[in-house]
Amino acid sequence: MNFLLRFVVFCLDPLGLGRRFFVRPALNLGWNVYDRVRSKADEKVGTVRELVLRLGLIAFAVVLIIWLAVFMYAAFYYIYMPAISHTRPVHMQFKTCLETSTPCTFPHAHVSLTKKQQLLMVGQAYKVIVNIDMPESPQNLELGMFMVCAEMRDYDSMLRGHSCRSAMMRYRSPLIRMISTWALSPLYVLGWKEEFQQVPVEIFSRYLEERQHPITDVYVEIQSQKIQFYTVTLHIVADFTGLRYIMFNWPVLSAIVAISTNLFFILVIFLLSWYHWSDASWLHSLQIKYARLTNTLQPGSAAGSVILSSASSLRDDDLVAYADDKSDIADVGGDPLNDTSDADDLVMVKSGSGGGKPRQRHVKKATADH
Repeated sequence: MNFLLRFVVFCLDPLGLGRRFFVRPALNLGWNVYDRVRSKADEKVGTVRELVLRLGLIAFAVVLIIWLAVFMYAAFYYIYMPAISHTRPVHMQFKTCLETSTPCTFPHAHVSLTKKQQLLMVGQAYKVIVNIDMPESPQNLELGMFMVCAEMRDYDSMLRGHSCRSAMMRYRSPLIRMISTWALSPLYVLGWKEEFQQVPVEIFSRYLEERQHPITDVYVEIQSQKIQFYTVTLHIVADFTGLRYIMFNWPVLSAIVAISTNLFFILVIFLLSWYHWSDASWLHSLQIKYARLTNTLQPGSAAGSVILSSASSLRDDDLVAYADDKSDIADVGGDPLNDTSDADDLVMVKSGSGGGKPRQRHVKKATADH
């Protein structure tokens, strides 16, 4: 097959002029164009890869900074903000009289909050509320006022707080009760609503927890033998003030402000770190230009103040001074205190730590006669 192809080419171009002047230049031109296109494609691919890598690093840094700001606010909220409320059921107990089958003692209960650990936050004020669900029975309507007492004790059964508050059911006239009963009768029939009132009794308005004596038990007593109730619950609600009040009542606004503040400080730290570890030659050159501009605006200033102000703004490791040692001058035979020689001190000042070209300044020393 190869011999046949060569024979056909020899028949078409026996002297090889077509191959020498047309085929080979065309092939060379095609290979050159191919190489150029391939090199440009490789460069573009490398540029795209570098661009994608930079964008990926920037996106990673942005996500990391935002996540860090949100995490800092969430951690601060978790540490600074206590639990809003603690609810415990109160199971009342009393002794029954055998003759009348009525309570012979006041209903009382023991509520266990925790086991030795700190349930309430130290320094935070709390409201201690006892909620009593009382039916609107004739006995409760004729009951009038009654007293509710509570005692706060620690794990050593030491009394840390005692308070009593008076309470009674809300008064409603017979006409209002009849109208509300007729209006809500379908709900009462279907069992979606009941005829009772919830009587909240605030035992402590601002109770403060102590670190050495945390509250673990609460004793509740209703000082009435004729009271009727469905359920009794104990609520310990945090009374927020100041920053906690703002964070609780305006959570979105406080979160936006806090996360924005965290982002600002994190960005400042990031930029300062980047300035410290990166090439800052542009900043040094800007300082030198500013010094020259201020020197030109002051007609009475000396020409050397530009160099001094420029050099003072540079880093210590960017200033390399070359000077003759006095001991070398003394070895020549002259007096190191009086004799001076004509020498040019070469001061090389680099424009930055990024490897820019150094600039040379020659400062002539004064020549003294021996």
